[in-house]
This record gives sequence, structure tokens and C-alpha cells, in this order.
Amino acid sequence: MRIGIDVGGTNTDAAMMDGPLVLGACKSPTTSDVGSGIVAVLKQVLSMTGVSVSEIQAVMIGTTHFTNAVVERKRLLEVAAIRLGLPATKALPPMTDWPKDLADTLGRHTFMVRGGNEFDGRKIAPLDEPEILRIAGEIRSRGLKAASITSVFSPVTPDMELRAAEILGNEIPGLSISLSHEVGRVGFLERENASVMNASLADLSRKVVNSFRNALKELAINAPFYISQNDGTLMVPDYVERYPVLTFASGPTNSMRGAAMLAGEKEAMVVDIGGTTSDVGMLMQGFPRESAVAVDIGGVRTNFRMPDVLAIGLGGGSIVRDDGARIGPDSVGYEITSRALIFGGDTLTTTDIIVAAGLEDIGDRSRVAHIPARTIKTALDTIHRMADEAVDRMKTSAEPLPVILVGGGSILISRDLPSASRVIRPENASVANAIGAAIAQVGGEVDRIFSLEGTSRDIVLGGAKKEAEERAVKAGAEAGTVKIMDIEEVPLAYLPGSATRIRVKAIGDLVIG
Repeated sequence: MRIGIDVGGTNTDAAMMDGPLVLGACKSPTTSDVGSGIVAVLKQVLSMTGVSVSEIQAVMIGTTHFTNAVVERKRLLEVAAIRLGLPATKALPPMTDWPKDLADTLGRHTFMVRGGNEFDGRKIAPLDEPEILRIAGEIRSRGLKAASITSVFSPVTPDMELRAAEILGNEIPGLSISLSHEVGRVGFLERENASVMNASLADLSRKVVNSFRNALKELAINAPFYISQNDGTLMVPDYVERYPVLTFASGPTNSMRGAAMLAGEKEAMVVDIGGTTSDVGMLMQGFPRESAVAVDIGGVRTNFRMPDVLAIGLGGGSIVRDDGARIGPDSVGYEITSRALIFGGDTLTTTDIIVAAGLEDIGDRSRVAHIPARTIKTALDTIHRMADEAVDRMKTSAEPLPVILVGGGSILISRDLPSASRVIRPENASVANAIGAAIAQVGGEVDRIFSLEGTSRDIVLGGAKKEAEERAVKAGAEAGTVKIMDIEEVPLAYLPGSATRIRVKAIGDLVIG
């Protein structure tokens, strides 16, 4: 028995699973303190299924808190952004391309120090330890609680980041330190951005994880809980407290994993329609296809492993204008129950159109009886065209693929889509995200540049696979179940010594009990 929970901006969803069976699922409004919303939805799902708390073996939680904090510029700490790389990397100081309001929120405390390595481990310059000690004094005098350390090519040679962290930790006990080689991938500025962002969330991550802990304690659920990250796998709470940025975009990932399980499809397109947006992505071997480009979070370029998802302004609360020819991107969101026509409001939404067309029976249908038939037809055509174009944009070939519809707004799609081989509407589609969280596995990843000089490709690849498997086990996977999911090799012709970038991802089942 496991419970999957997804804390969204509007609703908190929960699903009770017995192995692959969904015993019960429900939704409850998300609350500002998070915890009481989780307690409410847990009480609901427990009473609905009649399962006793002692039978629950694990709780999996997906959350959008950390993404929202960055997007809204709220609840973030000021950060000392330390870069080890002088005399190289001088041209672009840390946070150069950040939006002004976000950089101001984080305080623009940037420090550049001699150090860093080349891709093959050679030093650009020795680490300037006296300067790190001086910076420690600055951090103390400015009253900062978080720092990020980024060294050139640290995913290959992390020694300088670790040494700088050791000095800072000794000088300022209790300082939250983010090391870039633990957070981002190869790609210097994006990795630095990711680690600065991670450091700014240190305080919020502890509070959110504690509110999850307290919610479970209140209901006497003693089972371990896990939090889902953006590649569809799970992290233990302590890991989330250290790396909150790894939860970014876990919502769409959970929905896609849930869709794959509910529909029994491993290669398909998924359209997850919420109240405000639709997220469209592609499943490969049951997991979301990863984005190959730098991902923009709150206006900052990062290089996390993120699902390749296209978000369009089409949801259940999207506002309809121009007699149905224009829909969204703005939405009434969680205010749909007071602002939509069928609920006595004065705003024409997509849900009103669906009710007026006789496709669903929600609210008071007499309130939309006055909408002209032409407007209804035009709006339905626009809805289906928007969804079909998004699916078409995300496909990698012209061949039609199955399209799985999930999310509370999936009622908007009532016809077949030209780009789909068939449209699948699975049972429990409205809580696919909570189901995706409940079935998540544990992963480990290696993404580094290796030099093949004086060794063989097989030896290097074998070492990378072993390291990825070890990372998965360390994150909570059962050793015997770990499999290599994905291997990517990119020879780097512009670097000497037969350099190759190798990325290996391993996934295993969660250790329960």
C-alpha cells in the first residue's frame, strides 16, 4: 500500500495504490501552509478506501513549491555566489544574465576566486585559500545564511569545490552550502545558476519538508515518505532539503508517468490539461523525453535534467473571447467556481463552452443557454486545434502516436485529434499526477566528460554505469532491481585526448520496509 500526493498550485491530489491497483483517489484545495491541505486530502482518501494507517508502507509527494517560489520571487534567501576560476571566466561575473528583480532578491553577493580545472583535471590556478577565508568573513559580516560554490569543470574534478566548502563550513557552522557539481551538469554558467538557485531555497526546503513530516505525524502515518524529482524518480526528504531544485517540473513528469501506467502505453504523447495550462510531452519507455536544451526557470538559464514539455494556455478555466476564435492564455484558475457562467459568474470559460455544447453536465446549464451555436462551434474547433498543434509540435516523426489525455481539464477534448493514432482517456485521469508520484522509482545519474587517452571506451563506460548504479542505491533503490535506463555518448572533437561526454541514468525500485 502506498499513497501518492501531488501538491499543485490549485489542488492537492491523492491516490491510494495497492501495487498497480488504484483503490481510491480524490482532490482537495491546496492551502497556504501546505500541511493542512495534505492532512485534508489524506483524511479523505483514507475514509474513502477504508485502509488503516498501519497498512501504508510509503508516501510519495510531488510539489510545485520550489518552482513557484522562484517564479514569484518569494521566500528566497540571499546567497553568496562564489566562483572558482580566475584568471579565466572573468568576462561574465556570476548572475550576469539574471532578471534584475530576481538578482536583487538574492542580493548580488558575488565573489570570484583563483582556481578551477581544465576538462582533463589540469589546474587553471591553485585554489586561493586565504581569499576563501576572507570571503567567509564577508559572509559573516553580511549575515548571509546560504552560499553556492562553482568551480570550472567541477563535474570532472570536484576537489576545489569540496575544499572551499570545507573551509567555509569550519569558519561558519550552519551555513547552507550548494556545490555545483552535485546540482547541475556540464555547462558552466547554467550549472552555476542552478547551484545559486538551489542555495536560495535552503530555508524554504526545510520548512516545506517539515510541513510534510508534521502532516503525516498528525495522522499517525509512520511510513517513510519520499519526494518526486523532475526525472520521474524519488528522493528521500534529507536529499530534498539539500537539493530542492531537483524537484522543479516534477508535476508534469508525475502526470506523464501516471498516464503511462493508467493507459498501459510506453511510447505515446501525453496531454495534461489543468485549470490554466496544458502540458504536452512525449513518453519514451514509459518515461518523459528529456529536454536537450537549457531550461529557463523564472527567467534564468539552467541545465537540469528536465522533461521536454510544451506548456500552452489552454485549461478548464481559460477565458474565451472573439466569439470562440481566441482562447486564453489567461484563465480564471481556482476562481472558476465563482467566475464561470455556469457557477453564476460573468466570465465565459472553456468549461462553459463544454457544458453549453451538452458534452458535460457541470453547474447550472441554463446560464449558458444564450450562447450562440456558432460561438460554441468556433470555440470547440479552437480548443481542438490548439491541442492538436501542440501534439504535432512535440512529436519527433510524422507517424501518428497514441495520445493520452489526463488532468482535470481533459473533458475539453471531445473529438479525435488528426495527429493521433488514437485518443486514450484512462480511468482516474484527473489524478494522474498523484498516481505518477505513487509509482515512482529511484534513480541515479552520471554526466561527465571522460578522457579516453590511455584507456578503453568499455572501461570508462563500465565505470560510469557502476557509479550511476551506486548513486541510485544511495538514493534509496533496492540494489538487485537497478537497471541502466539510458546511455548517451557525445565525442568532443574540439578537446584533446579523445574526450567524450558520457551520461548514464540508472533506475531501480524503492526499498520498502
